[in-house]
Amino acid sequence: MSGHSKWANIKFRKAAQDAKRGKAFTKLIKEITVSARIGGGDADANPRLRSAIDKALSANMTRDTIDRAVKRGAGALAGDDIIEIRYEGYGPKGVAVLVECATDNKNRTVSEVRHAFAKHGGNLGTEGCVAYLFEKIGSIVFAHGEDEEQVMDIALAAGAQDVESEGDMIEVVTAPESFHAVHKAIQDAGLHAEISELIQRPSTETEVAGDDAEMVMKLIDALQELDDVQDVFTNASFAGAQ
Repeated sequence: MSGHSKWANIKFRKAAQDAKRGKAFTKLIKEITVSARIGGGDADANPRLRSAIDKALSANMTRDTIDRAVKRGAGALAGDDIIEIRYEGYGPKGVAVLVECATDNKNRTVSEVRHAFAKHGGNLGTEGCVAYLFEKIGSIVFAHGEDEEQVMDIALAAGAQDVESEGDMIEVVTAPESFHAVHKAIQDAGLHAEISELIQRPSTETEVAGDDAEMVMKLIDALQELDDVQDVFTNASFAGAQ
């Protein structure tokens, strides 16, 4: 991602994350269940599950609720068979959109996702149409003027790929398999990150502004409102975003 727009998009992502935090429990439970089903119920041996549990605890989910979701995913409790599925498409101005879902009913999910695209100036595409534009990474972002040298020393020693900064904002980038170890090292050092998550980062961007940017944001909001949608990624660069 290019310089300024990268940081503008990180700020946009943080604002979107803050806005949806209050209604995240259903999605967090699905993520815990899917993570346990795929990688097992031992969080120490399953980095994705560990990350999902950390997010749930940060959202003040109770341990009992977390434990039930883990057991359901690992097969120790009965429950609906939740599967992962990813949809790809295009938003206004041809921006690439990647939609990650967890669902017990694929027909319902694809219908709702298709409707959201159509209603907000986009269209659902075929498998593989935009996925090649994205790379999965770990992103750990600090936004309150932490000591960059301290963050860099801790992160790189724990296996981070890169540390970048602009103003008061610092981003630590990791490979997916190194994310938990780096995040834990940062936590153990007493540092608090504003964003700590696995994301799909675009290799190229499509700049949108004005009405087009507003339409893209409405599409993202509409998709994120769907119960089965876990996350939405786009290569839109919001020109003029602060």
